[in-house]
Amino acid sequence: MTTTNAHLAEQLQSTSQESRDTLFVIKRDGTLAPYKNDKIAVAITKAILAAEGHEAPNAEHVKLLSGQIVDSISSRFNKMYPSGGSINIEDIQDQVELGLMRQGLQKVARAYVLYREEHAQKRKENHPSEEAHPHFKMVKEDGSEAPLNIGRIRAVVSSACEGLEGVDATHLLELSYRNLYHGIKEQDISTALIMAARPLIESEPNYSYVSARLLLDSLFIEVSRTLGLDSNANSEQVLYINAFKAGIQFGIEHELLHPQLATFDLDELAKAIDPARDHQFTYLGLQTLYDRYFIHRNDARIELPQTFFMRVAMGLAVDEAEPTIRAVEFYRLLSSFDYMSSTPTLFNSGTLRPQLSSCYLTSVPDDLSGIYDALRDNALLSKWAGGLGNDWTNVRALGSHIKGTNGQSQGVVPFLKVVNDTAVAVNQGGKRKGAVCAYLESWHLDIEDFLDLRKNTGDERRRTHDMNTANWIPDLFMKRVFEEKDWTLFSPNDVIDLHDLTGKEFEARYEAYESQTETGQIKLFKRVPALELWRKMLSMLFETGHPWITFKDPCNIRSPQQHFGVVHSSNLCTEITLNTSEDEIAVCNLGSINLVNHIQNGELDKGRLESTIRTAIRMLDNVIDINYYACPQAETSNMRHRPIGLGVMGFQDALYKLNIPYASTEAVYFADQSMELISYYALQTSSALAQERGSYETFKGSLWDQGILPIDSLHKLSQERGERYTVCDYSQSLDWQSLRTQIKEQGIRNSNVMAIAPTATISNIIGVSQSIEPTYQNLFVKSNLSGEFTVVNPWLVKALKKEGLWDAAMVNDLKYYDGSVRQIERIPASIKEVFSTAFEIEPHWLVEAAARRQKWIDQAQSLNLYMSEPSGKKLDNLYKTAWARGLKTTYYLRSLGATQTEKNSTPVDQSAVSNPGVSSDKKAEESGGNGPVQEHLDKWEGASLTAQARSQEADDFELVQGQEAPKMCSILEPDCEACQ
Repeated sequence: MTTTNAHLAEQLQSTSQESRDTLFVIKRDGTLAPYKNDKIAVAITKAILAAEGHEAPNAEHVKLLSGQIVDSISSRFNKMYPSGGSINIEDIQDQVELGLMRQGLQKVARAYVLYREEHAQKRKENHPSEEAHPHFKMVKEDGSEAPLNIGRIRAVVSSACEGLEGVDATHLLELSYRNLYHGIKEQDISTALIMAARPLIESEPNYSYVSARLLLDSLFIEVSRTLGLDSNANSEQVLYINAFKAGIQFGIEHELLHPQLATFDLDELAKAIDPARDHQFTYLGLQTLYDRYFIHRNDARIELPQTFFMRVAMGLAVDEAEPTIRAVEFYRLLSSFDYMSSTPTLFNSGTLRPQLSSCYLTSVPDDLSGIYDALRDNALLSKWAGGLGNDWTNVRALGSHIKGTNGQSQGVVPFLKVVNDTAVAVNQGGKRKGAVCAYLESWHLDIEDFLDLRKNTGDERRRTHDMNTANWIPDLFMKRVFEEKDWTLFSPNDVIDLHDLTGKEFEARYEAYESQTETGQIKLFKRVPALELWRKMLSMLFETGHPWITFKDPCNIRSPQQHFGVVHSSNLCTEITLNTSEDEIAVCNLGSINLVNHIQNGELDKGRLESTIRTAIRMLDNVIDINYYACPQAETSNMRHRPIGLGVMGFQDALYKLNIPYASTEAVYFADQSMELISYYALQTSSALAQERGSYETFKGSLWDQGILPIDSLHKLSQERGERYTVCDYSQSLDWQSLRTQIKEQGIRNSNVMAIAPTATISNIIGVSQSIEPTYQNLFVKSNLSGEFTVVNPWLVKALKKEGLWDAAMVNDLKYYDGSVRQIERIPASIKEVFSTAFEIEPHWLVEAAARRQKWIDQAQSLNLYMSEPSGKKLDNLYKTAWARGLKTTYYLRSLGATQTEKNSTPVDQSAVSNPGVSSDKKAEESGGNGPVQEHLDKWEGASLTAQARSQEADDFELVQGQEAPKMCSILEPDCEACQ
């Protein structure tokens, strides 16, 4: 090795604690130099003095300006290269230009641009034939040198750009050359190409596919090296066949995969692999798989994207009568992106510990050994990537008597502190953070302390900053809120049966216990105004994002399994509603349909949707038998009831494809129509599977057995609540009567079939919007292990291109307005309406669409609610509406500071919602401003406040919270790391 290269290697291996020492500058001669802030500061200072001359500010001011610009540049590069890297000198100068302009130094910036152009021209004249320094050498893995293969780089970039509209291979090559330098490590060349392509995504979304293909090339090399294969095989198909068979063998030999996978016909499976499906990946999708999903040994991957999908498919087909045929069927569904299994299934399918289930729900008993057994169960379930929901209502309250010690209980809170710390300590095998949500019913005497758990002030011993909390609210409490009556808090050991009662039975028993407080039979209790407690719930939700608002009675009254137990809580993400007890830990197994893939010719492709669901339900049912159970109570419950949760994602993308605004009657109708179809095919498939495999064990006596389907249980809820409950719609379009008959006659395989999970990560994998979420921003910065890059909404780009409006100025406008199109004047109103972002959509639209879906779902939905300018009045109205519409649960409340957004006051008109042919704008105009939701709430019998008085009280409630709403979430693009 030459002296120069030895010095270079020494630079590259530097491990100084200073982050600056991990960054290097690629000079124009191809050599590296350490990144130095002071050099940039000197250059900026000289530029200011040269341009301003005698008009230059004093030296101290120049130094201050230079420092501010340097700090900004330094911060940006730190985010772009969190683990260090190399930066081309031209990129640094680009940032200097931007920094000068942002400081208002337009004259200096102009002079700097002219100076750069002049010197670039001189260099071109002096070296007219030099192309990317072909004399560069690269350092191979063994430390030896080899010429940098410019020809291969050209071929890789050209192949990555092939067939993609709007991308320029020549331009990308020029940018790539700037990231290369003399002595570059061979394995860093692919990274350099990707880093050249990623910044282009913001101006042309197709560069995301280019970046993915460049990453794929790097992955081919890595996997080939790990498995001892020739990465220069004749074709991708040949390489895939070799990599698949070698990967299965390697995985089994090193105890990464289950030996049972070797019993498949590997040659047949290898022939079924379709390498062309790799081209569906966006960069974020493939990078997500690379960082978190592919099986690896010593941080070296042994899987390619299609071998990964085939491994998952094999793991789900091991118990099938014809496993190879079923594995091909499952593979084709997964790799088509029409459906995706949940994260635990993708992580663990085909491994020695196939923990494939997503969610676990437990009830914690009221005794010390039971409590600590529950904590142990939490740790074991979390270890294998399960999201947890704990019901703590049974545990006696603070101050209640303990017979064994003749002492007093410390209540629920100290135990929840231990739960919090357990979630931190057990981090799901190092793959993602442990996550748990604690539920408490609203009559529990510790409820007020429970509400404070996430506060940043107070006794830290009574705070849980790393876990989630949720209110489990009975209908009677909501009635007391509307009627402004008192609410009584009890310790559960004094009202032992209350937690297991629902609806009218709960109401009667609760009132009987209230009578016992008046006679002295119950001494430990507290009476509070229900409205005051409700306001505190909303206050804490506003301040801390917790506890979430979930409703006990809709979950139980509509539960198909109410004959065999009680739903005591939901799960970590509030979409699972299954029975729990000391003997049973409820388990749910999740997967989601990619809705946008099923839109063809302007409508839902029913045949494709039915085909997807038939295979998906079979895969989900297989999870139950294959799953590794860390706790026997979980296995008992899952085998007995066999619940699954089929959900959706890409709802927003489907609306884009149909050119329908989220805030519209048409979107609400589409939510209804699509969920009815999914529900119909899902229940039909589960019933057909019962004919093949048998009904689940506790089918007899269930609502299914009685011929009561989800649409029918909606009427049961209405009857329990009485006249005050108004559901948005009971309409249906399919032949449900024949399905009722079919299920009664041949049974159903799964006690529960549908639930809509957040899909945070799996939606990234396939490149669609999360779950049923509206678009958060049309342009945002995404972070992963490789740094930050900008993501732009490809549907918006397509719409703007059609209008001839997509250009560099539009990109800058989107950045300036944080991804919002609302204030960009040249964008037509029709596009603005379709591409409104989450905080620009009146949140009642989300509730109305969710209510339509809830008609058809036997479990629940992870429903995030967005509010740009929260107030007491708005929150009160929104969550009362959610309850009145029959929603079972809600999830996060997302909010922005009042200074960051404009007020959106578009009302939701119920009459418009019931008629998708009526213009939402026209109906909003006719509604007069208050909206039917508020009118409905004002008409409640027993509600003594007039609309004006209620509005005043709500505004007073708002003032308690301060003048500006804090952000509910610290991340720019809200993700849930729980079920998906």
